[in-house]
Amino acid sequence: MKNLGGLKYFLGIEVTRSKQDIVLSQRKYVLDLLTEVGMLDYKPANTPAVQNLKLGNYPDQTLTNKEGYQKLVGKRIYLSHTRPDIAYVVSMVSQFMHSPSEAHMEALDRILRYLKGSPGRGIQFRKYGHLKISGYTDVDWAGNVTDRKSMAGNFTFVGGNLVTWRSKKQNVVALSSAEAEICGMSKGLCELLWLRKLMT
Repeated sequence: MKNLGGLKYFLGIEVTRSKQDIVLSQRKYVLDLLTEVGMLDYKPANTPAVQNLKLGNYPDQTLTNKEGYQKLVGKRIYLSHTRPDIAYVVSMVSQFMHSPSEAHMEALDRILRYLKGSPGRGIQFRKYGHLKISGYTDVDWAGNVTDRKSMAGNFTFVGGNLVTWRSKKQNVVALSSAEAEICGMSKGLCELLWLRKLMT
């Protein structure tokens, strides 16, 4: 074995260190992906999805290449390891891997156009002088137009730094926004309790 020095690049993740912080990003991975799909010259988008995006499966939808779609979604899922800002929309498009349509492909393209505008953005870890654990949750009640299930998201901080994030469709149909929020909060609370146990 030989010492290669400080970690700078590993499995598509770039690591930048300074005295104040450590930043994880996937800039090269994003640029390679844009080149691969021929979108390097496209105009960047300001957001990862259009406002109030509702995707579903419809009888009259125009289907697209299933294998190509699955491959592209997989690459977006890998990108969300350092880009929590795309977690929600990536979770949304990954629900339609079995029968993707042109509308789903447009949503995928929008994510890439958003990434083009900020390819070097990532996660920053900094010393804040404490190890407080905090978390946030939110739910898009009955957001899925096909089965009316809610999409829940949560993220947690340890010592002021983002350490976990998740966006996932709930298992059951919530009969009210309050029920959906309580289910979402219970998942977020489980994450907080697990982190607290891990830290102690």
